[in-house]
Amino acid sequence: MRQDRPSPVRLVAHLLSLRLRPAAHPKALLPRAAVPPQVSNLLAAEINQMTTNTQPLNVLFLCTHNSARSILAEALLNHLGRGRFKAYSAGSSPRENQKPNPLALETLANAGISIEGLSSKSWDEFAKPDAPHMDLVITVCDNAAGEVCPYWPGQPATAHWGYADPSAGDGSDDEKREAFRQTLHLIRKRLELFVNLPLTSLGKLSIEKTARDLAQDKDPA
Repeated sequence: MRQDRPSPVRLVAHLLSLRLRPAAHPKALLPRAAVPPQVSNLLAAEINQMTTNTQPLNVLFLCTHNSARSILAEALLNHLGRGRFKAYSAGSSPRENQKPNPLALETLANAGISIEGLSSKSWDEFAKPDAPHMDLVITVCDNAAGEVCPYWPGQPATAHWGYADPSAGDGSDDEKREAFRQTLHLIRKRLELFVNLPLTSLGKLSIEKTARDLAQDKDPA
């Protein structure tokens, strides 16, 4: 009869017991236990399988026109997420033929972040029945935070991370470029904390509190 493979937890416990088993004599030292290759390979395969079976966390960033802040956040999370996160962005009222702000695309490209596939779109696209289900929806401008959102399939957690609009004002092109760089820097600081959080802080019951704590620059528990 074929025996079931031991679980990763039992394998780890067994390996630890080999290392921590007390010596027969107080002054005797046990040699370091070698990990059998078949056990090591099996454990690695099990861990890899658990990792590859994990679905990415879907995050939607919203602002009014989906041309600057939400575009920066989408591209940056996809860059930092290492497959654990899938970011999207949309706007509450993008203008007709709205496109991402050229300075947003320039800032991302200069930072070595891919701009492939970035586009401005209405948030209604993500309220459709066949839209990807979001785990977390984050507004990144105060106007969008104050508007009535569509019904999101899957009832995702929500949070607000407010950033000043880098495209606002009558500054020179160089001043606006600096504003975009600063905005990207601020978003990066928050997202680097977010993507390095343990899985326990990103579960369905805790992700909303986690994201809202980050908005207040708190260290998520």
